[in-house]
Amino acid sequence: MENCELCGSNEKLTPYKVAPREDEVTLCGTCSNLSILEDVNHWRCLADSMWSENPAVQVLCYRILKGIDESWAISLLDQLYLDEKLLEWAQAEVATCVDSNGTVLKGGDTVTLIKDLVVKGAGFTAKRGTIVKNIRLTDDPKHIEGKVNGTQIVLVAAYLKKA
Repeated sequence: MENCELCGSNEKLTPYKVAPREDEVTLCGTCSNLSILEDVNHWRCLADSMWSENPAVQVLCYRILKGIDESWAISLLDQLYLDEKLLEWAQAEVATCVDSNGTVLKGGDTVTLIKDLVVKGAGFTAKRGTIVKNIRLTDDPKHIEGKVNGTQIVLVAAYLKKA
């Protein structure tokens, strides 16, 4: 049985591409929402996974630890060794998703539609002013995923504003 390559969970497993390369890792539902975890202590699991032989896992561990301002995370980051090529990958600029006002969007944000959008294949129009909660970022920084009228759809970030 397959497990999350960061925390070891086997709940809601999905593939996750580690940009800007195409390498994939398997993450659980909790770990795949990298930017919205409220409890940074969840990432203590990286003490084990940072030693993975999978370079993509090492890169993810570096990126996550780099964003946590806690003594335990800084200590783990000091122990994590990445060769020159992996460090370059880990530090590579990843395209960010921005709304119509240029505000950076993160997974879990709430956004509002700024124009009516015809939802192809679903038979309805998402009206201006509709609030979309708990968005999910996609591999394309121009798009996000969210639920509108109970239907999971892909939305163009340029037609949204952060609520």
